[in-house]
Amino acid sequence: MGLTNPIHIAFVLVLLLLVFGAKRLPEIGRSLGGGMRGFRDSLTGESEQQVATARELEPPVAAREASAEPSHSTPSARV
Repeated sequence: MGLTNPIHIAFVLVLLLLVFGAKRLPEIGRSLGGGMRGFRDSLTGESEQQVATARELEPPVAAREASAEPSHSTPSARV
């Protein structure tokens, strides 16, 4: 039982569309996402400002790859 069947999920989505209307569904989704984001941040103890600061301090991927030492592999000699 539950929402394991795709037909059940489609039925719930159609029911939500009929109850709330097409204009309200994006607002509901945004508020639900914001609530989930806030809940996750409260569990981890991080705020958006701390995450943004950490991203600014982290060097870009290209800079990290350029600073890494190249690996010196010796080709195997064929006899």
